Amino acid sequence: MYIVTGGAGFIGSNLVRALIDRGYEDIVVVDDLEDGHKFTNIANLSIADYIDKADFLKRLQGDAAFAQGIKAIFHEGACSATTEWDGRYMMQNNYEYSKSLLHHCLENKIAYLYASSAAVYGGSSSFVEDPLFEDPLNVYGYSKLQFDRYVRRVAPHPESQVVGLRYFNVYGPREQHKGSMASVAFHLNNQVLEDGEACLFTGTDGYGDGEQQRDFVYVDDVCKVNLWFLDNPGASGIFNCGTGNAQTFNDVANAVVKWHGKGRIRY
Repeated sequence: MYIVTGGAGFIGSNLVRALIDRGYEDIVVVDDLEDGHKFTNIANLSIADYIDKADFLKRLQGDAAFAQGIKAIFHEGACSATTEWDGRYMMQNNYEYSKSLLHHCLENKIAYLYASSAAVYGGSSSFVEDPLFEDPLNVYGYSKLQFDRYVRRVAPHPESQVVGLRYFNVYGPREQHKGSMASVAFHLNNQVLEDGEACLFTGTDGYGDGEQQRDFVYVDDVCKVNLWFLDNPGASGIFNCGTGNAQTFNDVANAVVKWHGKGRIRY
């Protein structure tokens, strides 16, 4: 049995689809459908079961047969809103819940692959893969960083697989429910369809109009990385998950305009 928390969300539902495409039938989605719009992400996916995120922890603790049948937990569930400033909620939802799953996996030798975020690096002018340069700008980024730190401390050399993936700017299908937190590509696509214009920021801090850069990574590639680790249980650690190359917002906007064969860029 494979568990995907946040399985009705953007990356989670794509990961569920990738597992199904492999022929797996024993996939359980764990999520919070208080926002019922997310059901569309899993409506066409043949999963074994759906469990509410609060009930899932109780099930792990109270149903030994269920817990022993788990082969891997892909923990994609979190509050990913960078505009959310309720720190108590964020730490309970993103940090404490992740700790509970980590300890269950360590105690039962279950593979644990979880979503971290490039938000842990913050707004540094230079990118260096070193804890000294981890400086989040918001409480969402802090919740992810603190869990990475916790993993480094309690499971530096785990007996079973523990993998944290620091996702960069992921885009692709099944993100329509994310609203303002959806990807740049998603918003630009909708703008071109609705108004015929892709709206970008003007130049700032030495960057030209639309020349601000991000590492944009397609969600299918993110799923492939997760599945690679599933296939290589001896690999553990915390890794960046992106293309390794920065592209401009202009690149994304031009790609959207080219795809539709219409529209223009406005700054």
